Amino acid sequence: MDALGHLNQAVYHELLEEARTVLLSRLPTHTKQSFVMARVELDFRREVPLNNRYVEIALHVESVGRSSITLAHQIFRPDGELAADGRSVLVAWDMERRGSRPLTKKELATLATLQPAVAGDGSGPT
Repeated sequence: MDALGHLNQAVYHELLEEARTVLLSRLPTHTKQSFVMARVELDFRREVPLNNRYVEIALHVESVGRSSITLAHQIFRPDGELAADGRSVLVAWDMERRGSRPLTKKELATLATLQPAVAGDGSGPT
């Protein structure tokens, strides 16, 4: 908590990091350093005051590129109010070359299962 009695803005980023780690753990080639953060945007909508003991985080894969993943994220207060939302861009990382790498076929297949259905794609209700 900060001096105003609500969740400090830096903590939002730590919470999102935890949620991204859970999502990335679903990938077949996941290691702690297999992705790096390229961009994060976060819009603060409502404060999370001291009496809120937890938050819920929703993440989904918004888009997948050759070597990057864009995630949409939302942070909700216990009362269901949206506290913050935004996007993160992660880049697949080659630790030996110290640079980006293309996503593998297995990663792409898994990421496809984590993307929401697109309206009109015939996959069912939207």
